[in-house]
Amino acid sequence: MVALIGGIAALVLGLIGLFGWWAEFVWLLKGIIPPILILAGALAAYLGSEELKDKRRAEMEAAREPFAPTSDEADKYKREVAELKAKLAAMESEQAPGEAPKSE
Repeated sequence: MVALIGGIAALVLGLIGLFGWWAEFVWLLKGIIPPILILAGALAAYLGSEELKDKRRAEMEAAREPFAPTSDEADKYKREVAELKAKLAAMESEQAPGEAPKSE
């Protein structure tokens, strides 16, 4: 109840003060609004530049994604690796134990 009465009293005194000192209130607004606009504009420009940097960074990371073959290409590469492993094993078995590897 005390808060309600105090709030109403502050509201009435504030309205009386606003109308009584209208010229000073307008003078205060004239002095406060330009710095607020400058600070808000600087903040908006900074946040916009950060958003652009984040967007560019995301695009660059997307461009660096590794090559993802389709399942057919993956099967082809697996077969090729298996063939190469078989050839390597055959070459190693042909080589006598103690011989140095042949260079071609």
